[in-house]
Amino acid sequence: MASVAPLRAQSPLAHVDLESEAMTVPAMTREAVVAAAAHGPAELTKARLATLDLGGHALPGARLRAAYLNRAVLSGADLSGAILDQAWLMEADLTGADLTGASLRSSQMQKAALVRANLSGARITADLSGADLTGANLRGAVLGADMKNQSMGLVRAVLRSARLDAADLSGADLNRVDFAFASLKGADLSGADLTRADLSGADLTGATLTGARLAGAALASARLVDVTGEAEADWTGATGLGRVRRK
Repeated sequence: MASVAPLRAQSPLAHVDLESEAMTVPAMTREAVVAAAAHGPAELTKARLATLDLGGHALPGARLRAAYLNRAVLSGADLSGAILDQAWLMEADLTGADLTGASLRSSQMQKAALVRANLSGARITADLSGADLTGANLRGAVLGADMKNQSMGLVRAVLRSARLDAADLSGADLNRVDFAFASLKGADLSGADLTRADLSGADLTGATLTGARLAGAALASARLVDVTGEAEADWTGATGLGRVRRK
């Protein structure tokens, strides 16, 4: 069995064995995955691909629902339109990957690397706590809660302590998204819907907020320094404005 350092369990995952073979050891070779994608979208539902190096490979439309991809290397991969719902991508390397229009519902992506990844138009209700999305393209992506379909509780993206510096979130649906203590330095949030988002402790230094909707957002201890378009944003009912840091 391949030896890898144990992944650190998150409290909501305390019942999950993150050191099991499914979570740490691939059951397919890179060649087998490439072959599966040779004649159309690859069927890789529940596939065990943890730690596998698939960097730069074309997997458009791949069906990776509930697949195990912890610490997999997918840098520069084409995953446009891929279905990654309920997939395990903890500490995966998706640097520069193409995830346009992908579906990432209820996926576990803690500490994943998505630097300069293209997630435009993607549907994301994943746990991205501690993930690095520096320079990522999330233009028009949907990360917010669908309040018409919340029978299982509030389902939205979680980006606690994530890095989104210089990320493009323009026009994105970010309603009720958890950005607590996230870094959004220089991020473009113009026209984004941040209704009731949690931005407490977040750093928005140099961010663009022109036309952003922050109605009911939580902003206690958030940093708003050199922000562009602050006057053009909707702050109706936002909380914690008196405790925002201006320097």
